[in-house]
Amino acid sequence: MNSKSMKTAGIVIGGTGVLFGIWAVAAVIGGLNQVNWQVTELARQYLVASGMVRPIHTLVDFYTHIKGIEYIICVAFFVAFPVFFQYVNKQKTPVRMTSTH
Repeated sequence: MNSKSMKTAGIVIGGTGVLFGIWAVAAVIGGLNQVNWQVTELARQYLVASGMVRPIHTLVDFYTHIKGIEYIICVAFFVAFPVFFQYVNKQKTPVRMTSTH
């Protein structure tokens, strides 16, 4: 490839990137406008729409959700506590220094 075709390809790729960037910014601004400029509400709607968060309708749904989070916290604690305990109670080995004078 010569330098002119590489320059043209760079301009085309850069222009396409700019167009996608403008489209993405416009989509975010439009979404924020729909939810009255509340970023957290936009994030919640995205998470619900993508299936990462399910709406909770009943007490049983809520209790099941909380119980699952509790089990995750317990497993994390059972892994992290022994590691932390060994780190805190590590025996310090004395080091002997000798003088070189």
